[in-house]
Amino acid sequence: MHLHRFATRKAQVPSTRFSRIASVDQLRGLVMILMALDHTRDYFSGLSFSPEDLSKTYGALFFTRVITHVCAPVFFLLAGAGAYLSVARGKSLPQAARFFWTRGLWLIFLELTVLRFAWNFAFASVPFVQVIWALGWSMVAMALIVRLPVRWIAGLGVAIILFHNLLDPIPPAALGRFAGLWVVLHTPGLVSITPQIKFFVGYPLIPWIGVMAAGYALGALLERQDRRKWLLGLGVALTLAFFVLRTLNLYGNGDAGNPSFSSSSVGPWKLQPSLALTIIAFFNTLKYPPSLDYLLMTLGPALIVLAGLDGVTAERGLGQILLVFGRVPLFYYILHIFLIHALAIFVGFLFHQPVSWLWHGEHSPAGYGHGLPFVYLMWFIVLLILYLPCKSYMAFKSRHRDWGWLSYL
Repeated sequence: MHLHRFATRKAQVPSTRFSRIASVDQLRGLVMILMALDHTRDYFSGLSFSPEDLSKTYGALFFTRVITHVCAPVFFLLAGAGAYLSVARGKSLPQAARFFWTRGLWLIFLELTVLRFAWNFAFASVPFVQVIWALGWSMVAMALIVRLPVRWIAGLGVAIILFHNLLDPIPPAALGRFAGLWVVLHTPGLVSITPQIKFFVGYPLIPWIGVMAAGYALGALLERQDRRKWLLGLGVALTLAFFVLRTLNLYGNGDAGNPSFSSSSVGPWKLQPSLALTIIAFFNTLKYPPSLDYLLMTLGPALIVLAGLDGVTAERGLGQILLVFGRVPLFYYILHIFLIHALAIFVGFLFHQPVSWLWHGEHSPAGYGHGLPFVYLMWFIVLLILYLPCKSYMAFKSRHRDWGWLSYL
């Protein structure tokens, strides 16, 4: 990935050369916007099947789902890149490591408490730990990894991304009493610590730690004056690699060992009865855990977009909107879940649809749900409502840069 060429150690030399890179925040803002679409669909569509289910899905529904696949990989990649840039600006390695593990533990706490309630408006008996939990543990891991030379971090991240699918044939049961640990690290599923303490892992850690490590090394590239050229070249290379690997159909989409979690995405793609379904099958890559195909398909275009955003004005228009959402990602994340969930209840009452399930974290019942046009309308309304609070909080953080604790929200 050429990142090793730019991996120089600068941690001990304080620097003020690098101001905050607007395009990084704008890309983060873009994926925050897309993420809200995915969660709006979750709460308003009322579908009884997954959008990736080839036996039931259709083009518009699958597209609505697949364009949001970019969100989690970009979160992890930019979290790593941001940490590198903070070191380049003068933060010491011990300071960076401390921020990683303290923020990581904070995110884990939020996932198990505030966000658990936000998703269900109740504390479900079996927590479903998701992207914020995985971000937290990946940051804890990075608190150790960050002390390595940047070349090593780049190599580690790239190696995990390329080769973690080789671990797919190992089922949790093969590890005996360590089966739960393997679920946490690689294979999504239920972890039972005791009969009373259980949780469901949706985001196994190994591949996500690899993405964050690769992002840390990517930060070295973002320092360069000619970064736009390198971002574009790297993004195109990764995207082409996806098409080649997916066409060969031999490696890269995994066999997660838990086909019930995402059965339509496991294994190679196949020709379908129609061209549209064949295209869907081709782009139907495994997210849980994120396969090599999935990461190439998302990170490649994301880097191309990042190159395109470099130099876009952040003073007005779309550039400013993206910047606002991208500068306050955790604030936005927490707020948008509460908002979408509450809005779903309000709209349910308005349309005389069943809403009791929305208070208990259950699956939507028959008679609930709206079509995609309505989902997109509600997504737009959600973004309109979120913009002013996020803009106000961004300004508040800017005025109080000396309040270090604000960096945790």
